[in-house]
Parts: sequence; C-alpha cells; structure tokens
Amino acid sequence: MLDLFKLGEKGAKKKSKKEIEARVNQMLERSIISEDVIDVFDSLGIQRPDVSILSDEFLEEVRHLQHKNLAVEMLRKLLEGNLKVMEKSNLVKSEKFSEKLKKAINKYRNQAITNAEVIEELIKMAHEIKQAKKEEQALGLNSDEIAFYTALTSDEIVKQMMGDETLKKIAQELTTAIRNNITIDWSVRKSAQAGMRRIIKRLLKEYDYPPKQAKEALEVVMKQAELMCENM
Repeated sequence: MLDLFKLGEKGAKKKSKKEIEARVNQMLERSIISEDVIDVFDSLGIQRPDVSILSDEFLEEVRHLQHKNLAVEMLRKLLEGNLKVMEKSNLVKSEKFSEKLKKAINKYRNQAITNAEVIEELIKMAHEIKQAKKEEQALGLNSDEIAFYTALTSDEIVKQMMGDETLKKIAQELTTAIRNNITIDWSVRKSAQAGMRRIIKRLLKEYDYPPKQAKEALEVVMKQAELMCENM
C-alpha cells in the first residue's frame, strides 16, 4: 500500500510520521480544519496528489488515517479540485458531482452522518468519477463530443430510448455544427443565439430525439455550447 506519509516533495527533507502526527494535532487544536483551511498538504509537508488520478492506493491510505476529520478535509479538497477541472469542459457532469459532494458535506456538517460515513461517501464518489472517465473513453469521442453526449443524456431515459450509437452521432454533429457557427460574441447576441438554437433543434428533430425531453436538452446543449465558446 502507498504510504501517505512518504509522499514528500522530491528532493525536500521528508517529515517523519511522528512529526506529521504532531503537526496534525496542532492543526486540530487550533481548529484549522475548517471551511477556511488551507492547503492541508502544504501544511503537512506532503506532496499534493494528482487530482485527476485519485488512485485506489491513495484513497485507501486516506480511509485509514487516524484523524478522520483531516481525512474528510483532504478528500473534500481533492474532489473539489477535480470538479474545478471538470467544469471547464463538461457542464452536466460537473454539476452532477458537485451536487453530490455538497449534499454529502452538508449531511456531515449537520451531524446527520459520522466522519467515517462521509469518508466512505467521498471515496465512493471518487470511484464514480473514475468510472465515468473510463466509460467516456470507451465511447471513442473527443472531449467536446463527450460533453454534448453527456448533455443529451442528462435524462437517463433518453439513452434507453435511443441507444449509444445514435446519441454519439448527434453529439459529433452538434460539435461540428457549433464549432462552425460560433462567433466571438455569439453568447451575448440574440440573433446568434437564435441561429444556434435552430441548428440544435434541427439536429434533435432529424434524429427523432424524444420530444418530451427535447426542450430541456436544448437548454442544456446551449449552456454547453456557451462553455465551449468561452474555452475557444
């Protein structure tokens, strides 16, 4: 198992487990583990793990930390970092996981669940994020296409009704059409937005996207298109 206490900065003097435990106790006594905290990793002299990975070994190490409230804070900060990266490219997915994280932390702060229970919820969420990435890779789409695919399938019943292949085609055509029609100021010009809406509606109708879900899909796709524009 990966030893969390050996994750020191490369070339830097590593702190002993005893030193880290003493630092943790000091932080806890001063109530530093709070909403305003701090970089826990820097405070402990521990190398910050890659938020895009959250390996099973690291998660297991955090699960067994003696100071459970420290473990909660570390997991919260790591997941928030992961979601900040996610929200730059995939609106629906980032909102979905952000809401789950918010609910879990609120339950914990309201003492509806114990620190051990919230740790398990956060670790489960980390695994779900990793699994979602694997499923996206299996689709064979680029990041923009995946974002539109996610927008189109925000209602799970759509995936059941239409199937992956058709939804992938719509996502690919949406990506191409939106890239070709986005202008620098389209997000603030009503005429440009109206044109974009017509393109999206036409594609949804062409592929027999369920009418009941089409209105919501249009709005979600428009938001994702705006995000794409901001990133261009």
